[in-house]
Amino acid sequence: MSLNLSNVILHQLTKNEQDELQVEYRSETLPTDSSTEHLVAELHRVFNAKGGKAFGTFAEESEFKQWLGELSSQALDFYTFSQQSAERLKKELAKYPFADAGTFILAQYQSLATNYLFIGLLPTNSSLKVTEGLSISATDYLDITKMDIAARIDLSTYEMDPSSNRYLTYVKGRVGRKVADFFMDFLQAEAGLDPKMQNQVLMQAVEDFVADEKLEKEEAIAYRKQVADYCGEQIKAGEEIEVKELSFELPASSDGTSFADFTQEQGYDLEESFPGDRTAVRKLTKYVGAGGGLNISFDSLLLGERVHYDPQTDTLTIKGTPPNLKDQLTRKS
Repeated sequence: MSLNLSNVILHQLTKNEQDELQVEYRSETLPTDSSTEHLVAELHRVFNAKGGKAFGTFAEESEFKQWLGELSSQALDFYTFSQQSAERLKKELAKYPFADAGTFILAQYQSLATNYLFIGLLPTNSSLKVTEGLSISATDYLDITKMDIAARIDLSTYEMDPSSNRYLTYVKGRVGRKVADFFMDFLQAEAGLDPKMQNQVLMQAVEDFVADEKLEKEEAIAYRKQVADYCGEQIKAGEEIEVKELSFELPASSDGTSFADFTQEQGYDLEESFPGDRTAVRKLTKYVGAGGGLNISFDSLLLGERVHYDPQTDTLTIKGTPPNLKDQLTRKS
């Protein structure tokens, strides 16, 4: 990939004998050579591929936002900026019982004509390697694929449109509100665009459009499938869902109103574009539910055909049991 690296540095967060966090500062920024470019390119790739990301914006009183402005105007050099950031992160992280050591990395770079600042706390793991003399020695490495404490600022968008609600992207992580509780506090940032909510609103708009048009069952299923196919392709390609682009692929209403016009006229609070959510999109073409020891999923076109639901008795009847399930039921009955 085409990546132009401007600055990159690593600082180490460690624990002393009293189990207190401290920062071991690198003496200068890393050289911008093939090794560091490869490192940052890999960080960029893995970050892009991470699921469960969210958007944020800086709070008005954000100290980090102030430093970023000074960095942009060259009133603050990158090394000092990195030191101040590492110290602030240490103070925020130390407030929580899960505070752990790691490698703090800051990278300023350009990819596809967009300027970025990557900020992350990466886990450091140990491994074994074979030396030239065929001995075994221990070595430490950055486990980039396991990063769940990271954020990236789209500097180009931030500078052109400071009021944007999506110039800061962060990984939510898999341990409760870890990132929201301290990493966002470290950046002094607030929640921005909510992609999950945007997807839910889009799916509701699709259902309402289908209902308003009083489409036949087959037409409604085909309409939902068109939406699901488009959204699925965008997600697969790593592209965002474009409401107008989606609208061009869908038939207009009986009075000629496009889907995009429908969403605006009916007051759906949709952004022009946003990342797709597989779970939300899947519900367009499937019925999915879990609870009480049951986990059921089936294509929506089967409802009324092989699958029947009686709301009076709250009973779901399935005709034509899947062979593998039927075999299990037969053998254990």
